Amino acid sequence: MSRYIATRAIRGANALVSEAESMLQRAIVEKGPDTPVAFPNTAYYLPLIFGMTGRQVESIGQLQPVLEHARGLLHPIPSQKNWTPYLGETLDSGMATLLAAESIEAIRFAYGQQPEPARNFHLAGGTAFTSPEGAEGAIKSIDGHLNGPIDDIQLRTWGIQLVDGRMPGFAAIVGAAKSNEVAVKIVRELQRRNILTFLSGNVNGRSIIDQLNEEGVELGYDTFIVPFGTDTLSAIYALGFATRSALTFGGKKGGMARDILLYNKERVFAFVLALGEVDDLKYAAAAGAINFGFPVIADTVIPEILPTGVTTYEHVVSMPFNEIDGADDLERAERLVQKCIEVRGIKVHVANVPVPVAYGSAFEGEVVRKADMRIEFGGKYSKCFEYLHMADLDDVTDGKVDVVGKGFENVPAQGHMDMGIVVKVAGRGMQKDFEPVLERQVHHFVNGASGIQHIGQRDIAWVRISNVAADKGFNLEHFGKILHARLHADFGAIVDKVQVTIYTDPEQFQKWLAKAREAYDFRNKRLADLVDGAVDEFYSCTLCQSFAPNHVCIVSPERLGLCGAYNWLDCKASFSINPTGPNRPIKLGAPIDPAKGYWTGLNEYAKSGSHGAVSDVAMYSIMENPMTACGCFESIVMLIPETNGVMVVSREDTSMTPAGMTFSTMAGMAGGGLQTPGVMGVGKYYLISPKFISSDGGFKRVVWMSSALKATMSDELQAVAIREGDPDLIDKIADERSVTTVDQLLAWLEEHNHPALAMDPIF
Repeated sequence: MSRYIATRAIRGANALVSEAESMLQRAIVEKGPDTPVAFPNTAYYLPLIFGMTGRQVESIGQLQPVLEHARGLLHPIPSQKNWTPYLGETLDSGMATLLAAESIEAIRFAYGQQPEPARNFHLAGGTAFTSPEGAEGAIKSIDGHLNGPIDDIQLRTWGIQLVDGRMPGFAAIVGAAKSNEVAVKIVRELQRRNILTFLSGNVNGRSIIDQLNEEGVELGYDTFIVPFGTDTLSAIYALGFATRSALTFGGKKGGMARDILLYNKERVFAFVLALGEVDDLKYAAAAGAINFGFPVIADTVIPEILPTGVTTYEHVVSMPFNEIDGADDLERAERLVQKCIEVRGIKVHVANVPVPVAYGSAFEGEVVRKADMRIEFGGKYSKCFEYLHMADLDDVTDGKVDVVGKGFENVPAQGHMDMGIVVKVAGRGMQKDFEPVLERQVHHFVNGASGIQHIGQRDIAWVRISNVAADKGFNLEHFGKILHARLHADFGAIVDKVQVTIYTDPEQFQKWLAKAREAYDFRNKRLADLVDGAVDEFYSCTLCQSFAPNHVCIVSPERLGLCGAYNWLDCKASFSINPTGPNRPIKLGAPIDPAKGYWTGLNEYAKSGSHGAVSDVAMYSIMENPMTACGCFESIVMLIPETNGVMVVSREDTSMTPAGMTFSTMAGMAGGGLQTPGVMGVGKYYLISPKFISSDGGFKRVVWMSSALKATMSDELQAVAIREGDPDLIDKIADERSVTTVDQLLAWLEEHNHPALAMDPIF
């Protein structure tokens, strides 16, 4: 352990704790000890403090014992004469730094100083802006501010990508790169590998956030590049995110510090990249990150710390930027990122897609605005469809991409065209049932190209190509190249050949659109016949066990996965691709109580799959042995005892519910592999299934529902109401716009004559 690092980290920790104590005393005098402090939209209070100490800080005065605890973790600066075991003292000081940093940021929230106001950023074209309205295509901020802490909604939105490996880790970048070009290269390399990137800090007042904005790089949740703030303290939000990963997905509780730190070391693959000069505070913050098992890589000359067991490999690595082997700075930046990935041991899978633009899942959320658009297909002024079908091996020429009709070269800028994408696949492992599974992947595959926006599917697809992508040479043929490469990479076990034809010729477009719609109709009827009673096996989904070790999803034809991303056919295809993967068939065995959803084989699997944590699962009940959840669920269903019914809360809903809790608070009861009668995480489309809590009364039990679900699923929900024999049922279900307490809900239900009031008692 380096005495130099220990000295600077301990000195930085002592200084920050003293600063936090001073700020707290001033805040108590100016604001009062009872002034609320909180981060937005989280059930975990101040998450790092809650995770490490168990303290549920809700007011300024409650920070006092936190800082006393931080003060107790501090150590004197190492002596110049006598050797001491610096590592433990440095790690203690690092944890004190994190507690003090989160306390300071909480106090800043009380003063309205967080999230940090956005400074004048500049697009590549030189247009200054200070608010989102003037920043189309650049930073995605909140009311003219940087991001600040990530809320629980976004954490859970990213959940499925975190657990299935599409988002293999996260990087916390602190400081500023050598140049704007190097800054862009670093984040593009991380994006290409689908690594979530958090930005904070500065060097002499210059932040990597400034550098990226000056180059017109789009920042925000959708692009995996999140700007926390331009000072070092805002890096605490990355450690808060890591803490909540353990609390949300791992089932850990506040105060389980050792378990939370070990969880992060073993399951959350993160690292810190320090760009530019490292001062005392950055050393102290780095020591805090090492507690989590997150190594620190610096692009300057600093002492290194070799493995001691706290992190998986090296603790601190020095890689002076100008000394990195490479032909130029951009190649050095790429090698710097490669070193970070190597030191943390992140497993990255990058598909080789032959297109002239950057490619990776991190680009899936990009929005191509009309002002930046070269051409669009579908939407308001044109049509676009996608159709994938299987064929005999001899009828498919692998890798062949044809464009039948004109390209968009002669269409005016911001114009539109009709386009059909027809994909023909063949393979000895391919089945007719897999066609819609593969077809749905077109959305993700096409969206992975930088500068391409894809929305919708089937015959309501909507695709835009940006000016930047078109200027780099992206054309219609590249859609085919993307699909050929990705279908082989992701579905190679069932797909041997892929041929793609792009239709823009009006006559051929209409001909193939008719064929596609005929196929869509056939699939719809096939899916309608695919019910639980028609199969003798369900499927397991253990993807989330990388984050929630004792949780297991059971997916049936009439109950999709709680994340909403996997249905029975998806799991069937996944098993064909990888028989030892996360989706395996579960033989139902002998029926025990089919009405509630008990079978011998299902219970046997639930016990073994959950490592003994769960012994029985009822597929169709919320009141008796409901299925567990990790933290990726789209909605929560929860009993409201006074109403004889249940409410359904959307992940995006931040409002107070009649249960007296927000979604984030309820999620702590539903997630982490816990089996809690009366509380259940679900995929939102499970709501329209005939098997939705069918043994407890079904959809008629729903008495309250987030308005967002009502709006986005209006047609589907109305169909359910008709199926249930009550066409006005949706109007009888309250939402947050009219009801926020149990008393209000009871009055609403009586006024609207909701059927739940007359049903048999739910328990």
